[in-house]
Amino acid sequence: MQRREFLAPAVPLRLCIVFQAAALCCLVFAGTVCLAQAASGAPPGRLITSMGVGVNPSTHKAYAVDEANGTVVVMNNIAGTTRTVKVGANPIALAIDRAVNKIYVTNTGSGNISVIDGASDAVVTTIPGEAHPYAIAVNEVTGTVYVTNTYSNAVTVIDVHTDTAHPLNVGGADGIAIDSRTNLIFLTHYEDPEIRIVDAATGAVRKVKVGPHIWGIVFDEGSDSLYLAHTGTAEIVSLNEKTLAVHTIPVGQIPCAMVANPKSKRLYAVNYGDQTLSVIDLGTQRAIATLPVGEHPQAVAVDPARNLVYVANVHGNSVTAIDGKNNRLIGTFATGQNPYAVTVDERTGEVFTANYGNPALTQVKVSGRTAGEAH
Repeated sequence: MQRREFLAPAVPLRLCIVFQAAALCCLVFAGTVCLAQAASGAPPGRLITSMGVGVNPSTHKAYAVDEANGTVVVMNNIAGTTRTVKVGANPIALAIDRAVNKIYVTNTGSGNISVIDGASDAVVTTIPGEAHPYAIAVNEVTGTVYVTNTYSNAVTVIDVHTDTAHPLNVGGADGIAIDSRTNLIFLTHYEDPEIRIVDAATGAVRKVKVGPHIWGIVFDEGSDSLYLAHTGTAEIVSLNEKTLAVHTIPVGQIPCAMVANPKSKRLYAVNYGDQTLSVIDLGTQRAIATLPVGEHPQAVAVDPARNLVYVANVHGNSVTAIDGKNNRLIGTFATGQNPYAVTVDERTGEVFTANYGNPALTQVKVSGRTAGEAH
């Protein structure tokens, strides 16, 4: 039986939400934790991931899935236009290959992947997938897209030049990260205590025990490490790619999303439970600061050029902006209804969120960030 999320931490996972008459929702994982649900008017049972929004800095176009309507919203900042593109049923994640200017969209309802041409904003082909396509990642070095399938035994592998696909039989997965230098794929499954390290060239699989209930996954090339957010233990697990050594870093309650700034060598972990952001020094592998953010933060993005961090507060209808140089809170800025994913145009510094409610895509008006502007 398929399990779905509603306003759950914005990363690929399988999570069951039970709605109560008293406007409470219970998140079921290792135990049962009940969180107050903000009034949103949104129906229960929809899927969301932090991969629901993206921007191509070469074209300055932002993209967000609209799962309820089966579309992708395209915001063109140069032309000043916004349009919708019809894709498959229940799109929940997307990835952009900037080299070929294509956007790949996973459609869980129809079990396929839509390919949007970034120049025409039109679907140019639809690629058959496996059961319940979910998370997606691009290796621009090899020109390959990888799609995890929660209820399949394979990852879908797509050649961006031909848009042909084949299955890589390495098991079902929820989360994915890639090291483009070594052509390794990291796969997680919410209920599996082992992470899989897949050699994309040969299909060989290694497994490392890191503990179950992973909600977030990110790879940092600078530290040669994979970082995994564990909910029940309130920890980030660091896995060294070369030695396979495992190290734990205590953070806040229910860590659910992370992002690394390769320039400042900092990792930022969003803690949904206690509404904070943990700042981790990647050199020492320790948390060096804990910052209050908005109501139930759910996603995080970084602007390395300007050393700014943005946290999407799903129940606060806002984004919190942070100066990464001194860990100073810049301010909190309005978004659409229930922002669950956030991204930054690395060239202009513009910030965008995907929202569970309306509108599906917001350009966030952030002020007071001049001190960190890139030159």
